Amino acid sequence: MLLPFHQAHDVDALLLRWQKLARSLRLPLVTLTNSAGMPVWALESPAAREGEPAIYLSAGVHGDEAAPPWALLLWAEQNAAKWSRGSFLILPCLNPIGLRLNTRLDHRGHDINRRFHLTRDPLSGPWRRWLATRRLQAGICLHEDYDAQGCYLYELGPQRQSLGPALLQSCAGVIQPDPRRRIDTSLARNGVIRRKKMPTHLPGMPEAVELHRIGCPVTLTFETPSEFSLDDRVACQMAFIEAATQRIATSRSA
Repeated sequence: MLLPFHQAHDVDALLLRWQKLARSLRLPLVTLTNSAGMPVWALESPAAREGEPAIYLSAGVHGDEAAPPWALLLWAEQNAAKWSRGSFLILPCLNPIGLRLNTRLDHRGHDINRRFHLTRDPLSGPWRRWLATRRLQAGICLHEDYDAQGCYLYELGPQRQSLGPALLQSCAGVIQPDPRRRIDTSLARNGVIRRKKMPTHLPGMPEAVELHRIGCPVTLTFETPSEFSLDDRVACQMAFIEAATQRIATSRSA
């Protein structure tokens, strides 16, 4: 068992382990803001801090999607030497009070994944200012979907060859790709929703789209089905993080 089910929304345990990991690596945890008295942290490797284009990893935007923040923690713990030597920006849990309360929204009743364009928002404002001085190679945003029938991926970027099919295949041993041809109103192929242009007519700006808008060349939003086994979801998220970071790092060094 990767994670006791009763611990899925224990945000205090999650943050404590991030503190221990950051301390062991001698890396500072930057507090971007506080959410109902709980810290929203950012962590960066030395290479990212020195200006090398970084892989951005985030989880916990929606508090009722428990697997991503735990998967990101477990992956970071198991791969500490590797990512701390690379160029990474990590946001462990963007909505800690939502995770504690098992709700999609934050303590204000807002879906923060529709507010990343707002410069004066208590979360997105500090988030934007922190990113303004950092260079991005790729963004990976981890989510879950109540209606999903398998794992799937939103891919936004100009690259000629999609990363999505190979990345989803790396997770197929745990959870198969969502077979639907239309997912959340978007056309999908073997679980991949491919976007070469910025989406329009959105009710607010999601994290991945805003990342792309401010200069991140490619963003990947990965979704696991929240009604599947928690262990399977965590394992699938970890497999995706590993495959995506390896592929992105390899493409940079090629």
